[in-house]
Parts: sequence; C-alpha cells; structure tokens
Amino acid sequence: MKNIYLVGFMGSGKSTVGRILAEKLNMNFVDVDQLIEEEEKMKISDIFKKKGEKYFRELERRKIKDLTKGENLVISTGGGLGADRENMDLMKKTGFVVWLDVSLDEIIKRCEGDKNRPLLNQPYENIKKLYEKRKPVYKMANIHIKTDSKNPEKIAEEVIDAYIHRH
Repeated sequence: MKNIYLVGFMGSGKSTVGRILAEKLNMNFVDVDQLIEEEEKMKISDIFKKKGEKYFRELERRKIKDLTKGENLVISTGGGLGADRENMDLMKKTGFVVWLDVSLDEIIKRCEGDKNRPLLNQPYENIKKLYEKRKPVYKMANIHIKTDSKNPEKIAEEVIDAYIHRH
C-alpha cells in the first residue's frame, strides 16, 4: 500500500491519528520526530537549543527522503516538515498526504504548558504568523480534514474513507 503522510501544525493530532490509522489499515506507524530524537539521542527542544532550527530541518529533510522509499507506512511528520514545499512534493509523489487542520486556538489549548514544543514558547502573534505562513503548503495535501471538534477515531475513519476512494 502507498504511504500515508499526516501533515499539520503542532498539536493537530498527527501522532495520535497516525497510530490509529496504522492499526486499522495494518500498516506500520512512523513518527518522524521520534525517529530524530532516537537518532540524535536528545529531545527536539534540545536539538533546537544546541544545534539550531536549520540543523533540525535538515535532519527532517533527510529522514523524509529515506521514508519515501518505503511502503505500507503511516508517517506522522513534524509541523515544519509538512510545511516545506520540497518535502510536500516528495510526499505527494510517493503517497497520500492528509492535512489535519486545527484552529490556532485549539492548538494553544492542546499544547499549553508543553515544554517539548520549542516553537510555542513565544508570543501569540509570532505563533499566529508561523501558522499562517505554513497553511499554503499544508493546503497542497491530497485531502484536508478539519479536526477541532472530532475525536481521533472519527478523524482516522475520514482519512481511511478518503484513502480508499482515491486509490
């Protein structure tokens, strides 16, 4: 089966929905952020602090290139990975890209107090700018699912429905 890539802003539910999808479709689940943390032997927030965002984005780019060579994967991408045009093009060529769209207010609510999300530790206006900047690339996904008032099971069902009808 073709890979399913989940993109969206941090806190949109990519990892949670991804695990459910993988189980229901009998595919393998991969969390890009988790892979990077394991390989670097440090949290993403520490990678940002010690090596910088540019270094981290390069790690993401290399990781997604490797993963696109695989099959039968449900891949949860980091918020920035899916907002990169080059990464988006690569994912669309090798699978089915799903944008889990969540409102900024819901993101703030879900991620409040999460110290492992370095880009959220800044003023609201900056987060809003980043969110708006990423949306045009997220919109390039094969499908767009609004997630604010839905539970992960319902979202997974919508993804499966779209995936099956598009292939």
